Amino acid sequence: MDSLEKMRQRSERMKELFPPGTRIVLEHMDDPYHPVSPGTRGTVESIDANGTVFPKWDNGSSLGLIYGEDSFRRLTPEELEEERLAAEQEARNDMGMQM
Repeated sequence: MDSLEKMRQRSERMKELFPPGTRIVLEHMDDPYHPVSPGTRGTVESIDANGTVFPKWDNGSSLGLIYGEDSFRRLTPEELEEERLAAEQEARNDMGMQM
């Protein structure tokens, strides 16, 4: 199997595992110039032909993740529920401040 075919297969696999809208959390990034801090959460926006995952990080960054170099994972159902509850609470707080 040639390298282009391996790259294509990796890209397709990453698209299956992390479709757009998937919430992820960074575990480790090895970028000395513009690292994203471990624990930062984000939402997958796209995956390119090389399999690089491009999230919109909650901190505003859009730095991509390289499979095999950076470590990240999907949020668990429990973590997603925590986020949902926190967003609801924030919305209630915002509504209370507007009244």
